[in-house]
Amino acid sequence: MSEQCELCGREPVTTTVHHLTPKEMGGTFLPTANLCIPCHKQIHSLFTNQDIITLGLTDLQSLRQAERMVPFIRWIRKQPASTIPRVRKSNHVRKS
Repeated sequence: MSEQCELCGREPVTTTVHHLTPKEMGGTFLPTANLCIPCHKQIHSLFTNQDIITLGLTDLQSLRQAERMVPFIRWIRKQPASTIPRVRKSNHVRKS
Protein backbone atom coordinates (compact mmCIF):
# COMPACT_ATOMS: atom_id res chain seq x y z
CA MET A 1 0.00 0.00 0.00
CA SER A 2 1.44 3.38 -0.97
CA GLU A 3 1.09 6.16 1.54
CA GLN A 4 3.22 8.53 3.62
CA CYS A 5 5.88 7.38 6.09
CA GLU A 6 4.98 8.70 9.52
CA LEU A 7 8.67 9.03 10.46
CA CYS A 8 10.43 10.61 7.47
CA GLY A 9 7.39 12.02 5.67
CA ARG A 10 8.27 10.64 2.23
CA GLU A 11 5.38 9.76 -0.06
CA PRO A 12 4.12 7.80 -1.86
CA VAL A 13 5.99 4.90 -0.28
CA THR A 14 5.12 1.35 0.63
CA THR A 15 4.69 1.24 4.39
CA THR A 16 4.93 -1.46 7.01
CA VAL A 17 3.43 -1.50 10.50
CA HIS A 18 5.95 -0.72 13.26
CA HIS A 19 4.92 -1.50 16.83
CA LEU A 20 6.11 1.55 18.77
CA THR A 21 6.40 -0.67 21.84
CA PRO A 22 7.88 -4.00 20.68
CA LYS A 23 5.39 -6.85 20.71
CA GLU A 24 7.70 -8.99 22.85
CA MET A 25 7.72 -6.17 25.42
CA GLY A 26 3.93 -6.06 25.69
CA GLY A 27 3.18 -3.84 22.70
CA THR A 28 0.90 -6.19 20.75
CA PHE A 29 -2.17 -4.03 21.31
CA LEU A 30 -0.43 -0.67 21.82
CA PRO A 31 -0.04 2.09 19.17
CA THR A 32 1.66 1.40 15.85
CA ALA A 33 3.06 3.61 13.08
CA ASN A 34 3.13 3.18 9.31
CA LEU A 35 6.77 3.45 8.29
CA CYS A 36 8.53 3.15 4.96
CA ILE A 37 10.72 0.07 4.67
CA PRO A 38 14.04 1.99 5.01
CA CYS A 39 12.96 3.77 8.21
CA HIS A 40 11.61 0.54 9.72
CA LYS A 41 14.79 -1.36 8.88
CA GLN A 42 16.98 1.45 10.21
CA ILE A 43 15.26 1.45 13.61
CA HIS A 44 15.78 -2.30 14.00
CA SER A 45 19.36 -2.14 12.74
CA LEU A 46 20.32 0.50 15.33
CA PHE A 47 18.27 -0.49 18.37
CA THR A 48 17.36 -3.75 20.07
CA ASN A 49 13.83 -4.11 21.39
CA GLN A 50 15.26 -3.58 24.87
CA ASP A 51 16.96 -0.36 23.68
CA ILE A 52 13.64 0.92 22.34
CA ILE A 53 12.11 0.55 25.80
CA THR A 54 15.16 1.70 27.81
CA LEU A 55 15.77 4.79 25.65
CA GLY A 56 12.07 5.67 25.55
CA LEU A 57 11.79 5.38 21.77
CA THR A 58 8.15 4.33 21.93
CA ASP A 59 6.68 7.31 20.05
CA LEU A 60 7.40 8.97 16.72
CA GLN A 61 8.75 12.20 18.23
CA SER A 62 11.32 10.30 20.31
CA LEU A 63 12.39 8.28 17.29
CA ARG A 64 12.77 11.44 15.17
CA GLN A 65 14.96 13.00 17.84
CA ALA A 66 17.08 9.93 18.62
CA GLU A 67 20.70 10.90 18.09
CA ARG A 68 21.40 7.86 15.93
CA MET A 69 18.27 8.35 13.77
CA VAL A 70 18.60 12.08 13.01
CA PRO A 71 21.30 11.77 10.29
CA PHE A 72 19.45 8.89 8.62
CA ILE A 73 16.12 10.73 8.55
CA ARG A 74 17.82 13.86 7.20
CA TRP A 75 19.39 11.73 4.43
CA ILE A 76 16.39 9.53 3.54
CA ARG A 77 14.07 12.54 3.18
CA LYS A 78 16.16 13.62 0.17
CA GLN A 79 15.93 10.21 -1.51
CA PRO A 80 13.30 9.21 -4.08
CA ALA A 81 10.38 7.22 -2.68
CA SER A 82 11.61 4.16 -4.57
CA THR A 83 14.96 4.14 -2.70
CA ILE A 84 15.45 1.18 -0.39
CA PRO A 85 19.06 1.29 0.80
CA ARG A 86 20.93 -1.70 2.13
CA VAL A 87 21.02 -1.62 5.90
CA ARG A 88 23.59 -3.31 8.12
CA LYS A 89 22.84 -4.04 11.73
CA SER A 90 25.06 -2.11 14.10
CA ASN A 91 27.60 -4.10 16.08
CA HIS A 92 25.56 -3.31 19.18
CA VAL A 93 22.45 -5.01 17.76
CA ARG A 94 24.41 -7.96 16.33
CA LYS A 95 25.90 -8.72 19.74
CA SER A 96 22.48 -8.81 21.43
